[in-house]
Amino acid sequence: QVHLVESGGGLVQAGGSLRLSCAASGRTFSTYRMGWFRQVPGKEREFVAAISRSGARDTYYADSVKGRFTISRDNAKNTVYLQMNSLKPDDAAVYYCAAGRPGGSTWTGEVGYDYWGQGTQVTVSS
Repeated sequence: QVHLVESGGGLVQAGGSLRLSCAASGRTFSTYRMGWFRQVPGKEREFVAAISRSGARDTYYADSVKGRFTISRDNAKNTVYLQMNSLKPDDAAVYYCAAGRPGGSTWTGEVGYDYWGQGTQVTVSS
């Protein structure tokens, strides 16, 4: 069982930056793939970024955030981060952290993840 808690959301002007953090409980954090998803009211939750267990080589990004967002992790701190730069109004959403057991079927789909945080709101003013 993994308990995830996101933080770092808030209000930022377009063009600004935010860094989201997701703290995980438990001693097995390093065995999980980690991902970030986001959701706006009335729409399905969408994939943003994912990182492998070690984080050394395997990262994945949605095309809409590639080049602007960076996912990273610190296994010693049981934390995954999402650095968001050059934010746009379209990036406004509730951002969710997710953890997936090894062998998951997908990096970019919700079904590939087993545990979810409660979400943190990101608002981008134009």
